[in-house]
Amino acid sequence: MILKIKIDLKVLKPPCLLLIITIKYKGVINMNMKKIGLTALAASLVSVSANAGSMSVSGGASMNVTGHTGEGRDVGTSFSMGNQLTFSGSGELDNGLNVSLSFILDEADPAPGPFDSHSVTVSSDGLGSLTLNGEGGATASGTIAGTAAGNLWDAFDGLSTLNGVSFATDLLTTVSAGTNSFMYTSPELAEGLTLVGSYQPQGTNRSSATGYGINYTGFDGLTVNYANTDFISSTAALSGDNEVMKVSYVMGSFTGTVSNLEHSTGTVASNSEATSFAVSYSVTDELSITYGQETFEPGTAGSQDAEISGISFAYTAGGMTLSGSMKDGENLAYGTATVEDREQWTLGASFAF
Repeated sequence: MILKIKIDLKVLKPPCLLLIITIKYKGVINMNMKKIGLTALAASLVSVSANAGSMSVSGGASMNVTGHTGEGRDVGTSFSMGNQLTFSGSGELDNGLNVSLSFILDEADPAPGPFDSHSVTVSSDGLGSLTLNGEGGATASGTIAGTAAGNLWDAFDGLSTLNGVSFATDLLTTVSAGTNSFMYTSPELAEGLTLVGSYQPQGTNRSSATGYGINYTGFDGLTVNYANTDFISSTAALSGDNEVMKVSYVMGSFTGTVSNLEHSTGTVASNSEATSFAVSYSVTDELSITYGQETFEPGTAGSQDAEISGISFAYTAGGMTLSGSMKDGENLAYGTATVEDREQWTLGASFAF
């Protein structure tokens, strides 16, 4: 389902504006034209210069079934769904700059919702792109912070056992951009080489923060990402930086990816490191299989590393993707108790329209 709205302004004689609104929905076009009169004085004071732009709406939905097992955590299966609409539009100005707007409407988004993210981007071939994120923005390191295995830890995020053992809410430590933050991506400086930078505004009891990074795709099949972002907390002892590196290489039907994230602050107990790898095999253009592992090392002395492994498949046909996975987690609360070991399986179907 695609809804497109196009608005044009044209100056006519005698002084008036012709407002043309074009709505296209499933191939049917409805057009509404309205003349807006201008006084001679207003016409002499106001100059209108507008270029044609367009707005579009795309959607996504999913249905999923999930099961968790393990000592003290055998609760059968649960069902869930996802749904969101993405509104986007763009247009070119007289000076050659491109301006685009995007926002996502997501029913599951927490307060202050209902927008999951929204942003405005100004770009050109020579200057690169500058994005102001009102919500849901990314930092330089946040754009590549996902593990090589695809954040397997998320399957056990915040789980608890019947005897009171709770797992960490987030095993992967990232840096949030907050609201009204900037993200810049340079034009291609050399073959396959771009730079990125981020800026987080000053907040309550914290100063502003910056980030920088590089992306390289100049060698056939190879992708290298590196970024470092300031982590600013309410105290210097809890502040530091978030450093991420990810390397991916495609060879025939195989893709191998490795990643490493280090979160360092002035307090050792608040530090963490996450390493991951994944190998994907494309059986056909529609079917792929992936195996991955993640290891999370906390800064607390004497704690055990949390280790997660998983295998998944995805089959795509048209706008539908069928997927499934099996994940195994050990020491998920950074200890050796058997209640900290969990397994999860999922089956899902997602639709893009």
